[in-house]
Amino acid sequence: MSLRKYLTSKVFVAQVLAALAIVAAVAFLFFHWITFITNHGDEITVPNLAKMNPEQVEQKLDELDLDYEIIDTVDYNPNFPKLTVVQQEPTIGSKVKGGRTIYIKLNASTFKMVAVPDLIEKTYRQAVPTLKAVGLQEGTVKYVPYIGKDMVLEMWMNGNKIKPGTKVLKSSKIDLVLGDGKVVFNETELDSIPNQTPTDTIPNEQ
Repeated sequence: MSLRKYLTSKVFVAQVLAALAIVAAVAFLFFHWITFITNHGDEITVPNLAKMNPEQVEQKLDELDLDYEIIDTVDYNPNFPKLTVVQQEPTIGSKVKGGRTIYIKLNASTFKMVAVPDLIEKTYRQAVPTLKAVGLQEGTVKYVPYIGKDMVLEMWMNGNKIKPGTKVLKSSKIDLVLGDGKVVFNETELDSIPNQTPTDTIPNEQ
């Protein structure tokens, strides 16, 4: 049988169809196997871990076949219990595969210590943003007689006068003593001021 006749024969066509059927079957089984071992379509919804401590996180994630890792401790947030989850990645509601690691950040156990900035002889408008920049809060404001209006003269906390550089807990309130822009002389100071008249200060013109 010539090659041309063989290629057009029913035997050759049947062999080609059989080979295509085998390839299709193998491809189907292969992709089915891949889907099975990768749990395709079997996704887990990431739960809300906020305000859970590590023991609660471990128990919750074990039930879902998920793992976790603590990657950091953030500044103390009074809205969260100490050493509980503040942030997580992937976020709440994300779809993940079994065995996925959830990365969490915990709330610190307390505020960290910060140094009180030097506000002496700065204006009130300068002082407040400076306090906030280091994590401190403005407390009460008291005015005393002083020529520099709204100038910071003293800093106090919990009834005690404090100096620049003093270490205090972050978010502490710093009370400020400011000048009221007025000058008050006592009797001794008034007596020391010369009582001048216009003729004392302006020479006569000839």
